Amino acid sequence: MFTGIVEEVGRILSVQRRAQSAVLSIRGPKVTSDVAIGDSIAVNGVCLTVTSLRGDTFTADVSAETLRRTTLDRATSGTYVNLERAMRMGDRFGGHIVQGHVDAVGTVRSIVPEGESVRFTVDAPPEVLRYVIEKGSIAVDGVSLTVAGLDERGFWIALIPQTMKDTTLGKMRPGARVNLEADMFAKYVERFLSLKEGVSRA
Repeated sequence: MFTGIVEEVGRILSVQRRAQSAVLSIRGPKVTSDVAIGDSIAVNGVCLTVTSLRGDTFTADVSAETLRRTTLDRATSGTYVNLERAMRMGDRFGGHIVQGHVDAVGTVRSIVPEGESVRFTVDAPPEVLRYVIEKGSIAVDGVSLTVAGLDERGFWIALIPQTMKDTTLGKMRPGARVNLEADMFAKYVERFLSLKEGVSRA
């Protein structure tokens, strides 16, 4: 479980491609300071398990399913990524509940300055948009963000200077692909209501 508050921007040092999977080697001095093999780290919003540690670098396996559903399918050496360690009991909870289970990949439509902030618009597939509401939460590349508005193609958020500085979102350009994870509570509500409706019709 994560909060969507990025701890640092790390860098992919190498990508070992296999038949249907991959192994990433990622440098992250902060997140590796107190993790152990088997711990979870969110990499651009994708929950990965640490398989080895060497100094300030860790490795993680990426399954075929993860490659199909996330932007890690195009990860290359030198790519910068948002990193967050799994939360611990008693930690401050500054974002929203993020599972690290990406729902789909979206595309940055536009990035428009608005005063000190930036209006950051993302096109999202229907399976994500169905859970998006104005002032609700969504994780974009592992960053917990508040939805400022939406249309039939996607949604937009107001990125403050701090978020742009501390995450990879500040370096993005229109056309960039991003991992999207909708608020899990919306999914539970939909599931509950669909089951309830099914029972009432029985």
